[in-house]
Amino acid sequence: MPDVDSIRNRAGTAPPLATATEEEQARGDLYSLLGNILAAPPEDRLLNLLREIPEPSADDQGLLSAGWREIRSAALKSHTESLRDEYQALFIGLGRGEVVPYGSWYLTGYLMEEPLARLRGDLRALRIERQPGVKEPEDHAAALCDAMALLISGEYSCPVSRQYDFFASHIEPWMGRFFEDLRQAPSARFYRAAGLLGIKFLEVESQAYRITIPSADKSTS
Repeated sequence: MPDVDSIRNRAGTAPPLATATEEEQARGDLYSLLGNILAAPPEDRLLNLLREIPEPSADDQGLLSAGWREIRSAALKSHTESLRDEYQALFIGLGRGEVVPYGSWYLTGYLMEEPLARLRGDLRALRIERQPGVKEPEDHAAALCDAMALLISGEYSCPVSRQYDFFASHIEPWMGRFFEDLRQAPSARFYRAAGLLGIKFLEVESQAYRITIPSADKSTS
């Protein structure tokens, strides 16, 4: 489980991507937090961690401050049973939820398409294997957040340039739109706040990559 308090303290601004272990860990932990939230409705332990986040001061203008404020407030108002119902409506539904959390869907309008095949090839090249018993395709938003956590501060950690290649290929083209849709979904309450945190974090990541990697700035211009 990520240390949410330390994430907020270390990841509230957008400096160039850090080589310091502490800041790298903060980035990895925040991806892991988003992955946990998107994989399943939060249980009491994660909710309690979110409730204990120190509330940013009114004059704290860090890029993630609004996201931390909102998700802390949402956690304080939530309980596990309501979150299970919310998760069901958003991501499962009767046949389909209100939001479809797959890269192939956002990039092609269909599931299990070419973006998933490319992702699987890149994961194989990075030696990241699908865990036994996992049924969701690898382009699920939670799985991609988990993959980034592994590349940044986990057992598959790699240079920033390799992290950026994965981010630019499999996250940046669509996940911001997914988080925006999550904020607009009719059933979203807690997950509206998760959407804002996701949006702000992707903005931090994109800005940091543009500062650190010249080719990243060219690709977004």
